[in-house]
Amino acid sequence: MTSRRHYIFPTLLLSTILLSPTHAADFCVADLTTQTTSGYTCKNPTNVTADDFVFTALVHSGNTSNTNKASAVPGFVQQFPGLNGLGLAVARADIEPGGAIPLHSHPAATEMIYVAEGSITAGFISGASNVVYVKKLNKGEVMVFPRGLFHFQVNTGKEHAVGIASFSDSEPGVQLVSLAIFGNDFPSFLVEKTTSIDEAEVKKLKALLGGSG
Repeated sequence: MTSRRHYIFPTLLLSTILLSPTHAADFCVADLTTQTTSGYTCKNPTNVTADDFVFTALVHSGNTSNTNKASAVPGFVQQFPGLNGLGLAVARADIEPGGAIPLHSHPAATEMIYVAEGSITAGFISGASNVVYVKKLNKGEVMVFPRGLFHFQVNTGKEHAVGIASFSDSEPGVQLVSLAIFGNDFPSFLVEKTTSIDEAEVKKLKALLGGSG
């Protein structure tokens, strides 16, 4: 009798799960035309199709014909509406030999990168003690970058490298350190005072990155 009672609760629980109606909010495909302070509203379920849950932009290499010799193709909620509210996102990084994804952070998400081709030297800087953690990653290896910390990826190898990144939020946010300082109208004399970089170099970097002031 005692042993039979041990099976009653699990059996009832399983029956409840199997017989329960589908939850009305199984997903919330983003309606990118309407956004509130709490995020995107849901697309009308009658207009949702399988295509809303498929993202094909990572199939092809990004354009690496730029100063950084690298590209990053995001699959955030803005590009992949089916991710809305699911707490994850994806991106593809293509880096030519000698190229780099510059120092940046994702304020809203932790990132994990998987090396699909070539090799990538990657690292991040801890927030508490400014310790730098760097590792050369070969094909098939993975590295994680904690939420909000500055990190980077550099191709120190001799062949094209591809990294597939995943994120713990559908809207990770991206802030490039160089653009945050030199790619806007942050007054040059204040940049000099707050970074200890001489004014001539500040103006040079502003001109390079499209800043003013």
